[in-house]
Amino acid sequence: MSTVIQTDEAIVPRLEAAAEKVKRAHKAAAAVIFGQDVVIERTLITILSGGHALLIGVPGLAKTLLVDTLGRVLGLDAKRIQFTPDLMPSDIIGSEVLEETPGESRRSFRFIKGPIFTQLLMADEINRASPKTQSALLQAMQEHHVTVAGTRHDVPQPFHVLATQNPLEQEGTYPLPEAQLDRFLLEIDVTYPDLAAERRMLYATTGSEERHVEAVLNAGELLSIQRLVRQIPVPDKVVEAILRLVRSARPGTGASADTDRFVAWGPGPRASQALMLAVRAKALIDGRLAPSIDDVIDLAEPVLKHRMALSFAARAEGEELGPLILRLAHAAE
Repeated sequence: MSTVIQTDEAIVPRLEAAAEKVKRAHKAAAAVIFGQDVVIERTLITILSGGHALLIGVPGLAKTLLVDTLGRVLGLDAKRIQFTPDLMPSDIIGSEVLEETPGESRRSFRFIKGPIFTQLLMADEINRASPKTQSALLQAMQEHHVTVAGTRHDVPQPFHVLATQNPLEQEGTYPLPEAQLDRFLLEIDVTYPDLAAERRMLYATTGSEERHVEAVLNAGELLSIQRLVRQIPVPDKVVEAILRLVRSARPGTGASADTDRFVAWGPGPRASQALMLAVRAKALIDGRLAPSIDDVIDLAEPVLKHRMALSFAARAEGEELGPLILRLAHAAE
């Protein structure tokens, strides 16, 4: 039996104030990014959860503009890396240079920080770089520091990677390693805008009027909201639904016949952690005091899709991960 969630009364006004600020941030971003409300919301969920997002879509869908706009709205120091096949790990992390002290015969190494030392890192077209270069992000994404020549260098706080990716069937792309995919809290599909949004986009982007984005938050406020998200209570029934869903997505457990037949490998415990944080962040964005089962169903695909792989039988029969995850999510209610 599920226990009744008792919300600390002291947290209620803080949740309401945080929700109001996040709504303002969403509205400011939506005024620049047309027809991508779901994408904006899920990117905000990722950031409020303290995680990283992988934005997938064909070129020209404003993925880069989305990241730039959110950086301005959230008041974060942002940098961009354009991933290319010849990009090296040192181009991301930085490198040590040998310096000679003027007037002395003494030499020493000095570390020059790379663009990874920022609060919001946009990894543009991340799958155009080699796997070796992609993996240069792994330590920072998980541990929030990098190690160069045995010395630890902390990245700023908050630290988020918003990576854009072109579909793998396009030329000049490399698949991301499974270990790196697991570091992304959500995989967010960026689709084509509808007719009304594209019409608004035409008028807004081809005229002479410049669009200005005001900062709604700053780094300190964002860190406070991220801590607040972790304090949002989660009903037992939601926790159980998360566990049932993630565990049913693992083949070989007998939890689901579809999983055993169609899934080659499934999500690990990090998926449960990601879903737990994501449903809390969604509840805050919606102005609710606790997440619901509907939040689990809504966020199941972006949390699990990049943490699973289809089997040969699934590909042969035309099975897709999205519908499969949705079936598992409804079964876990």
